[in-house]
Order: sequence, then C-alpha cells, then structure tokens
Amino acid sequence: MKNENSKNTKCPFGIAIDSINGKWKGHVLWHLSKHEVLRYGEIQKLLGKITQKMLTQSLRELESSKLVNRKVYPVVPPKVEYTLTEHGKNLIPILLQLYQWGEYLSKELGIEFEKEKY
Repeated sequence: MKNENSKNTKCPFGIAIDSINGKWKGHVLWHLSKHEVLRYGEIQKLLGKITQKMLTQSLRELESSKLVNRKVYPVVPPKVEYTLTEHGKNLIPILLQLYQWGEYLSKELGIEFEKEKY
C-alpha cells in the first residue's frame, strides 16, 4: 500500500512479501537454510525444473533484497558461492513455520510430498 506523501513508502508486510515473492525465491532460501553454502549448479540441481534465466533472476533479486550473499572466487573456471545474509538467516524461523504449516495443510488436503528432498 502506497502512502500519498511518498512513492517509495510501503507497509512492512509489503516490503517483506516483495523480498520473497515469486515461485522460486522461497525455495532458494529454504535450500540455503539447509545447506548454508551452495554453488549455482547445486541450487539448480536441488530446484529441478527451474530455468537458468529464472534462477539467475531469483538469485539477483534475493541479493538485491540483502537476503543472499554472492561470493565470486577469482579462479578459472569461475566459482560462485551463495549464502544467507544475516537478514536471510532471520527468515529461517519463518521458513520453518511455513514448512510446518505446509505439512499440516498437505495432510488436511491429502497431498503427498517428498520429505527427503526437503
């Protein structure tokens, strides 16, 4: 919700949702919370059907939102690692609650999920 006094003013909920909104950002954050450090290819493998373009875009947006760190090593071939920032680490309890709520909801709706993948 925008304030009439400033085009850049949003409510805190909107800021939070904008930071993690999208099909893949939550999944990226979830896997980084479980593995701590992941390379691009490892994230892509964990996510499965994500395109290279969408993964790159999601990682850039998470980095722009200060939720993910990107560390580039000056080696050939290029080595890039992704980790959660302190802001990203503060999301872990919320992600765990969402996961638990998803478990509950899946049981209520009769939806099966792959536990070992997550």
